[in-house]
Amino acid sequence: MRRREFIGLAGGAAAWPFAARAQQPATPVIGFLNTASPVAYTERLRAFSRGLEETGYVEGQNVAVEYRWADNRHDRLDELTTELIRRRVSVIVTTGGPASALAAKAATETIPIVFLVNEDPTKLGLVASIARPDRNLTGINISLSELVAKRLELLREMVPTATRMTVLVNPVNAVITDRTLRDVDAAAHTLGLQIKIVQANTSREISAAFATFVHERPDALFVGGDPFFLVRRVQLANLASRHSIPASYAVREITEVGGLMSYGVSLTDALRQVGVYAGRILKGAQPVNLPVVQSSKFELVINAETARMLSLVVPPALLASADEVIE
Repeated sequence: MRRREFIGLAGGAAAWPFAARAQQPATPVIGFLNTASPVAYTERLRAFSRGLEETGYVEGQNVAVEYRWADNRHDRLDELTTELIRRRVSVIVTTGGPASALAAKAATETIPIVFLVNEDPTKLGLVASIARPDRNLTGINISLSELVAKRLELLREMVPTATRMTVLVNPVNAVITDRTLRDVDAAAHTLGLQIKIVQANTSREISAAFATFVHERPDALFVGGDPFFLVRRVQLANLASRHSIPASYAVREITEVGGLMSYGVSLTDALRQVGVYAGRILKGAQPVNLPVVQSSKFELVINAETARMLSLVVPPALLASADEVIE
């Protein structure tokens, strides 16, 4: 063999691994999959970033995040998940309910998945064990069986004369809706409340639902904890005020824009925990060694100005137990 040919072959052998490494992403990439839209997630995304920073990752510096939003169209989740896999992400974060987590689980058995769900992940089939998740999934669970009952109790405390209550749910998100209705039915029976179920999954349907309240005049409104309602928070708060209906919500963001009251898990803290887990996986941790975390930070937020507008006197005990009162 000629010397020049030998040098060329040797150089090519050395160059091939280098070229292969060059094809890898310069920084790790996280895929972020959500069933809703980014409109209502500004503060929550900041919390997610804080969680990443706690593990040493700063978006735009040493980690990249690819965001995919389904805009309440669950039929797009498979397509969006496929896009993230083709992007060769190092970990997939799923938020906005069980649908996105189930879509990611069906799409890959190798890429680590960190989920945020409001239903028992073992019942959903995401993991076999809370303490020791199997395969490639782990995450944060924000579901507690007594949460819906507690929200109804607080709303009844705010409106002690209430006997007829309307429950607004999103039929598209079947897992969340079924769980909400099951828990509402049990709690309403205990409290002696008459319940009517109203469904809406578009802005127009929300407006139509409130139009029926003019004739039916429910004593109070219980809005399900669906990500779609967070996106439509201004519409919900405005319509409830316009029709003088005391309403309870699952997330504080609706109370901040004029809703009467909210009680639930702190989703900003839950997103921070998701960021921490994503960062730990990037550092080499395996999902099987990261137990599913049960979020334990709850918050009751009351909008005192809205209460006055509705001619409601907030009971002193309720004010004292509130984590925040918006004046």
